[in-house]
Amino acid sequence: MSSFTSLLFSCAAIAAFLILLRRWRYRRLRLPPGSLGLPFIGETLQLISAYKSDNPEPFMDRRLNRYGLVFTTHVFGEPTVFSAEPEMNRFVLANEGKLFECSYPGSISNLLGKHSLLLMKGNLHKKMHSLTMSFANSWIIKDHLLVDVDRLIRLNLDSWSDRVLLMEEAKKARTKVAEALTLVVRERRKGSESDGNRKKDMLGALLASGEQFSDEEIVDFMLALLVAGYETTSTIMTLAVKFLTETPLALAQLKEEHDQIRSKSKTGAPLEWSDYKSMIFTQCVVNETLRMANIIGGIFRRATTDININGYTIPKGWKVFASFRAVHLNPNHFKDARSFNPWRWQNNSEATIPVNVYTPFGGGPRLCPGYELARVVLSVFLHRFITIFSWVPAEEDRLVFFPTTRTQKRYPIIVKRREESSPCI
Repeated sequence: MSSFTSLLFSCAAIAAFLILLRRWRYRRLRLPPGSLGLPFIGETLQLISAYKSDNPEPFMDRRLNRYGLVFTTHVFGEPTVFSAEPEMNRFVLANEGKLFECSYPGSISNLLGKHSLLLMKGNLHKKMHSLTMSFANSWIIKDHLLVDVDRLIRLNLDSWSDRVLLMEEAKKARTKVAEALTLVVRERRKGSESDGNRKKDMLGALLASGEQFSDEEIVDFMLALLVAGYETTSTIMTLAVKFLTETPLALAQLKEEHDQIRSKSKTGAPLEWSDYKSMIFTQCVVNETLRMANIIGGIFRRATTDININGYTIPKGWKVFASFRAVHLNPNHFKDARSFNPWRWQNNSEATIPVNVYTPFGGGPRLCPGYELARVVLSVFLHRFITIFSWVPAEEDRLVFFPTTRTQKRYPIIVKRREESSPCI
């Protein structure tokens, strides 16, 4: 027998032994049904392949149809329980820091940054989450941020003409922002140390927190907030325009609403809080865009102890993926769930939807601290974009979902100002 054949036989024997060992190890536990796939690799390749396409649903659909709303798999090097069951997702979210801890695959952690709020744990996370929310609540937005959001959006739109890569226009350069933040942190630290005065903003709060953060940690934390906000908000803006472009009736109704708002104010006047609160159909569009887009498709958690739930055991150390996307696109929860239909949110129907069924901003202790601001930014953008421009897609584009949700070509469109005659939308 050749050495190569011997090596091949040995590898096959080891693989078979590992499979048998794994089956014996988990036989005593009542795991959710499913398949752990191949040793080491598991079902990672199938997952990545599905999410790199414009239709990732078959990966979940096949397993949900075969095993039910909770199933076992093996992805990114670890056994993982996938949940598309709203009540189990709520349980996972609510027990952060008790039965579960935040745990993302290395590839995702690297994208987020080591000081990202999403990766913080324990008391540090509680403190930083509370601090972040205190600077993005509704009264801060109403009294301070709305005017700046409106001004910055108008300033950005003023430079748009002809062909625009919509997703690209909504993003900022990470390196330049990091350099600028570093200078600001250094100057503010020097100033506060010399005269004892601190500005009452997030940077001032971080410097005064008593945590002795280094400049690098402060910059990384604030940059993670900025990048997270820009990345997710720019994507949701792009997809809102894409979905509206593909749904002319919804776009027409939205135009009517915003033209009415514009007609009540002077040309060039900034938006007021009362204008935002009158955007009734806009909120339907925002809700539906968030439901369909699923920018945050779900969350990874690690069990810190053996957990018995729904008659199954999740072993200590196993990952759990609570899938928001699978719930949002389940026809048992939303009629014609995979169609963009903002009218489903009319007549206060949102109030009748269980809180654990619609979770675009997560929930529990890790509820997105910028959820109110995100809704305002998207609403203001839609108002200004729709009242200033008409547009047509420059070329066909499609959604991809790995490693994050985005359009493959950054959604190129041809824009024209509405006062110009054109056949655009």
